[in-house]
Amino acid sequence: MKSRMQKGFTLVEIAIVLVIVGLLIGGVLKGQEMITNAKLKRVESDNAGLAAAMFSYQDRYLQLPGDDTQADTRFSLYTDGTNDPTAAQITGDGSGTVDGDWKGSVGAASPDHETAIFWKHLRAAGLIPGDGDDATQPTNAYGGLIGIQNGALDISGHVTVFGAIEGPIARILEARLDDGKPDSGRVQAVESSANMAAGDTAATAYDDAKRYDIAFRL
Repeated sequence: MKSRMQKGFTLVEIAIVLVIVGLLIGGVLKGQEMITNAKLKRVESDNAGLAAAMFSYQDRYLQLPGDDTQADTRFSLYTDGTNDPTAAQITGDGSGTVDGDWKGSVGAASPDHETAIFWKHLRAAGLIPGDGDDATQPTNAYGGLIGIQNGALDISGHVTVFGAIEGPIARILEARLDDGKPDSGRVQAVESSANMAAGDTAATAYDDAKRYDIAFRL
């Protein structure tokens, strides 16, 4: 019986396949890097934009958004002609600080009232997109909330807070904007499961498997 010769791949064919596979893997990795860089830049630009909006409001009205005592008469967007909110629902106390936890809730009796209406005031003034009746907190590129708080962690003064940032990204932001440590400097962070009230302690190191709420000093 005559045996048959089985034809296999040549070295050239195998080399071509390996080159194609390498190009595909390189393209995927490059695409992931581009997405990561785009998200990082969005966090940085959102933070800078929010700071600019806050200080523009202060320059224009001589009060901070959220703390504004005259917001009820300043903005017509709050009036629908039939169901006007009371002044207590949409004004601050004029203390010179935006009081409350960064995850604010609207209501004159709420201790976090000012950090919630902060967004109303900025939208009503046309400094960020949206309707002046809307107190919804915006979200960042990683799906977490964006907020404002006074006296968070060991940072004096107001901070912007970006919630639920992935550990590796938090590490990059820290290195780019501060001293590389989550518990010192103008950028500090806590694990997303923790609170960020005044006096709370920041994380001592970043863990790539966790998410962090990052505070940026204004």
